[in-house]
Amino acid sequence: MGFMDKLLGEQGGRSRAQPVEEYVEVGVDDIDPAASEEAMQVRIADINDQQDLIEIKDAVYDGDIVIADIVRLRTSDRATEHIIDELRQVASEVDGDIVQKGDDQILITPTGVRISREKLGRR
Repeated sequence: MGFMDKLLGEQGGRSRAQPVEEYVEVGVDDIDPAASEEAMQVRIADINDQQDLIEIKDAVYDGDIVIADIVRLRTSDRATEHIIDELRQVASEVDGDIVQKGDDQILITPTGVRISREKLGRR
């Protein structure tokens, strides 16, 4: 019996599709969204060099918020710009948001999370 015969079945030299015997209909009410999704986390990171971006990107792609300390990057403006550009690209790809807070922190959010540019208590 060849591969296609196993796939489609064989009867009297002719192939025919076998009916599926174990069909279960799943409704929307049968799906537990909490079982398939982990809760969003706020992750803290230090960025010392390009290598540190891998874990940050993975966290944002997984749906976590990342607060990254960039204080060690101030020595090299060109490297800092490149790293920030990469993080902007990640935020854009996931339809998230990114903002730099002062000279020492960057906040990157995943899909559907926006960062307000207004401080609380100011009107």
